[in-house]
Amino acid sequence: MTVFALVRHGETDWNRARRIQGATDIPLNHTGREQAAAAGRLLAGRAWSRIVASPLSRASETAEIIAREAGIGTVEHEPAFVERNYGEAEGLTGTELDARFPEGTDVPGRETREAVAERVIDGLHRLAAAHPGEAIIVVAHGGVIRSVLETVAPGHHREPITNGSIHSFQHADGGLELVLFDDPLDEQSIFPYADDYDEQNPLAHRESEGGAG
Repeated sequence: MTVFALVRHGETDWNRARRIQGATDIPLNHTGREQAAAAGRLLAGRAWSRIVASPLSRASETAEIIAREAGIGTVEHEPAFVERNYGEAEGLTGTELDARFPEGTDVPGRETREAVAERVIDGLHRLAAAHPGEAIIVVAHGGVIRSVLETVAPGHHREPITNGSIHSFQHADGGLELVLFDDPLDEQSIFPYADDYDEQNPLAHRESEGGAG
């Protein structure tokens, strides 16, 4: 059995402004670095064999901070865990999104939810196969973590995926299972001003309400 802790990266200025980030490489802000350090201190209470991150800088820096706090070695990077590409919606606020792409309108270049889930789950399967019996931290993004949740426990968790939050999964007998959404160690890592993923991403919020996919 391989154990995963999926961690959402810390806050960025685009998160704070509620701009759609997607594959755009936006760095952590000061709050995001504090969130990453808080998550790292909590994760330090358990034994981890390695830490793997999306190559986008906000996830990579979050992983570097967690690795320092938790005493883990070099951060590895996995392109399969990059955030969903929202195409021409990236950089837009909710108001700008509604003006340019009204609900029900296709957004050019947007990656489908199914494609995101396929590449992310495949990445976790490959990690588990390569490192059986290990405990691995994966630092990724709100859309990535949501895709895993909706694959292994569809419809069961609509709670916020906040910046710096930690979610536990296990891989056994070739399958992936949710252990705990917002692992109890995570309660301290959620800052009171950390907005959830769906609130920060108006396009994802549409989809969570059953809007255009």
